[in-house]
Amino acid sequence: MRATDPSTDPTTVDPTDTPSTSSAAPTRRIVLCGALVAAGGATLVACGGGDDAKDDAPAADKVLGPVGDVPVGGGKVYDDAKVVVTQPTAGDFKAFSAVCTHQQCLVGSVSGGRIHCPCHNSDYDANTGAVLGGPAPRPLAAKPIAVTNGRIVLKPA
Repeated sequence: MRATDPSTDPTTVDPTDTPSTSSAAPTRRIVLCGALVAAGGATLVACGGGDDAKDDAPAADKVLGPVGDVPVGGGKVYDDAKVVVTQPTAGDFKAFSAVCTHQQCLVGSVSGGRIHCPCHNSDYDANTGAVLGGPAPRPLAAKPIAVTNGRIVLKPA
């Protein structure tokens, strides 16, 4: 076995030597933890607080189209608004969600007093939205509309 001089051997630790904390550079662990805390704080600031007035503001009315687009005894599906508007009798307009309650396909047509979903052949009553046939488990939800200046207007819920 070879003898080593503790004053020249770099692997020997002097038990009386204590590290100084007053002027030591931060360790990698401290720097990383600080960065994570800063990033977490920035995320909380970006996601929280702020002006809630925008969240409480009512949604704007949406003009769907002229009343002439919805035939008496029939209806029209407005794909972009996901609404179907029917006119069971002259001047009596109804609106329902156009999303089928079976598997969320958009309904495709209105005729003969029925709103029809082409995906799995569910049918709904054009006057009430009630299920008339097919696998749909629930009626179509009614949507608020108004007729203003010859136009059908979807109101915010």
